[in-house]
Amino acid sequence: MTLKASHFTIVGGGLGGTLMACYLARAGCRVDLYERRPDPRTAPSERGRSINLALSVRGIHALRELGLADEVLHNAILMRGRMIHALDGSQTFQPYGTDDREALYSVARAGLNLALVQAAARYDSVRFFFGRKCVGIDLHGPDLDLHGEATLAVEHVAAPLVIGADGVYSAVRAQMQKQEGFNYSQDYLSHGYKELTIPAGPGGAFRLEHHALHIWPRGTFMMIALPNLDGSFTCTLFWPHQGPNSFAALQTEADIGRFFAEQFADAVPLLPNLTAEFLHNPTGALVTIRCRPWHAGGRAVLLGDACHAVVPFLGQGMNAAFEDCTVLSRCLERHAPDWPAAFRDYEGQRREHTDALADLCVANFIEMRDKVASPLFRLRKRLALLLHTLLPRWYLPLYTMIEFTRIPYAHAARRARRQDRVVGAAVVLLLLLVLVGLVLLV
Repeated sequence: MTLKASHFTIVGGGLGGTLMACYLARAGCRVDLYERRPDPRTAPSERGRSINLALSVRGIHALRELGLADEVLHNAILMRGRMIHALDGSQTFQPYGTDDREALYSVARAGLNLALVQAAARYDSVRFFFGRKCVGIDLHGPDLDLHGEATLAVEHVAAPLVIGADGVYSAVRAQMQKQEGFNYSQDYLSHGYKELTIPAGPGGAFRLEHHALHIWPRGTFMMIALPNLDGSFTCTLFWPHQGPNSFAALQTEADIGRFFAEQFADAVPLLPNLTAEFLHNPTGALVTIRCRPWHAGGRAVLLGDACHAVVPFLGQGMNAAFEDCTVLSRCLERHAPDWPAAFRDYEGQRREHTDALADLCVANFIEMRDKVASPLFRLRKRLALLLHTLLPRWYLPLYTMIEFTRIPYAHAARRARRQDRVVGAAVVLLLLLVLVGLVLLV
């Protein structure tokens, strides 16, 4: 069997699953894709749980390989940096880089998912089965068990090669966890998230600078806002679940109004539905997931959140999943029909780096909610940009490597530590020289 003659079953029709379907179909494979939610081409999109997405170089590269980048970027908004909102209402812009090559793109999850479903549907070899929830997989045979959302019946389908792209609470991974030797860990943040909406102004005008990611950093909690094409902004609160300044602490309209007036006064006039959305929109959880191995022999393999969910504070969850698809497609082409070898190669290339990404995302949460408002932090950022401008081949800030290059995550983290040691030593040497100069003058 060659890759072109293969038949894959993908569980999960989110971003990673649909992009992987495109990669496989382009390679000539037959693909059956099962998704528990309804068809996004006919059903209204969900609200309240999206967390707007920040598309960066890694994700754009995967889309470009499939000829989809221009279409997606046409429906995205360029974000050149962070706009920091202080408690007193003042705003400070922190650019991501030196020009628009180092910028992020705000994309709506629902719109991107729809575009990828439509792209996969252009291939005659892709079949979609919506309203089908995976409830089990036989890892020693060819069967996949699916629950029909409409019929309420469980059906068994033949699926010899399965790709589990079914997210944080993956049914495919859950079955793999029952295998001896499977390692799994999950770590929930004490914080959760909730979405609010800043509607567009008259005539669809943006009511905030729309080429920026807005952050209201408040120490132990924060709010962010990303622009949408219709002139609105999707705001996301990242707050503790319990304790002071938490979701649990705000239960009444009066409490909500008072707290926002104290902490986010400049945003209150922009949030006409604040109390209703706060009380009725769901509060989501934030979890990091690590596991190994990512595959069960040559029977099934995981990608995206199913094997390496990360918290969203570097905007890399989607980008990392797209990068998974790029690497997995290469490994399948290289090793077909030796599927165990292909899956091992894929995991070997990816797992070290997604584990590193998980740690980087948590660290960036602390930076976003607390450090970005610090004068010392802003000074360090300006110094980093200056070094990057003067020595672009030697010095790359960690954030630049993560967002605007395809340097593997663990390699980027190690390089950043080496750079910091050199810069730190140079600063110490400079201070010593200044002190020696002062002593000589005296």
